Amino acid sequence: MMVSKRRGEITKVLQDEGTISISDLAQRLGVSLETIRRDVKPLTDEGVIVRTHGAVGLPQHLGEAPFERRMRENAGAKRAIARYVASTIGNGDSIMLDTGTTTSFLARELLQYRNLTVVTNSSDIARTLATVNGNKVFMAGGELRSDNGAAFGALAIDFISRFNVAHSIISIGAVDATHGLMDYNLEEAEFARMVLSRGERSVVVTDASKFGRQGLVQVCDFTGFDELVTDSAPPEAIVLSLGRAGIKVNIADSSA
Repeated sequence: MMVSKRRGEITKVLQDEGTISISDLAQRLGVSLETIRRDVKPLTDEGVIVRTHGAVGLPQHLGEAPFERRMRENAGAKRAIARYVASTIGNGDSIMLDTGTTTSFLARELLQYRNLTVVTNSSDIARTLATVNGNKVFMAGGELRSDNGAAFGALAIDFISRFNVAHSIISIGAVDATHGLMDYNLEEAEFARMVLSRGERSVVVTDASKFGRQGLVQVCDFTGFDELVTDSAPPEAIVLSLGRAGIKVNIADSSA
């Protein structure tokens, strides 16, 4: 690929993804790390893209709120995961969703369905699915967090504990082969744990970038949910742990 064409491809990838790591960008374009670094340097010098902490992004996205910025990270993978999970849900189903970028993508995919009953702590998900298609949306109460517009704490947990749903679905910040599902915030971990306990079917959604990370707080071990939906196969150690726990793993096709 000629240099000028590859630099155009870099910009196109960033328009789709928002931000992407240098290594993932090199893999997407089929070139070495050295080559991609050479291509990125003049683009950053010219201010076309910005580089931070081993990743690159478009400058216009730097002013976004944290949640909006996270919505753009690995957006293609998150959309693929959301499409897959939406395909397993039908009209009239009851669903519980925690706050997260992948679950927000799922909410948008669920706009094609009717008469859903949705329980969530996310103002974004509630806003997306309420007042359309005959849906009923129940939102957990409490103070909304400024970074993601979601409610947490004892009030929120008590509220969702009163519901039993067909599908309980959470997104997760870290998946560790030894400790299972992990998060970086105690209240978010406690809320996610309750969500998983309220569904006939419990599903964890996460893009592959979360594998091998170790968060601060354990949500649950690998026996605490039924299914994992992701965009590529987990590392071998995590596959073994999932297999021992009997977890069903589904890989969403991001090229679909």
